[in-house]
Amino acid sequence: MGQFGVFSEKETIEKIKEYLANDAVVLDVRTQEEWNEGHVEGAQHIILNLIPHQVEEIKSWNKKVIAVCRSGARSGQATRFLEQNDIDVVNGGPWQNVDQFIS
Repeated sequence: MGQFGVFSEKETIEKIKEYLANDAVVLDVRTQEEWNEGHVEGAQHIILNLIPHQVEEIKSWNKKVIAVCRSGARSGQATRFLEQNDIDVVNGGPWQNVDQFIS
């Protein structure tokens, strides 16, 4: 099992690229302070503990989701919750994993 769940890091990067090519929404689940230090341009910011209260909003996006945080742990928690709520999501791990592909 890879750092980000069932995918290896290489598979995760490929999945991120695939999701971005299909207009996925990047969802950053870090704290406000972490977000202020840097984030993916155009990302949505919903702090992890607010995700359960925002699930209907996330569903309304009608898009695939790439969850990110600082290390992959919180985005992994968000990914599991969103999957349980029938949202097509991948754990992108650290936000820099996605940021490198945003032009």
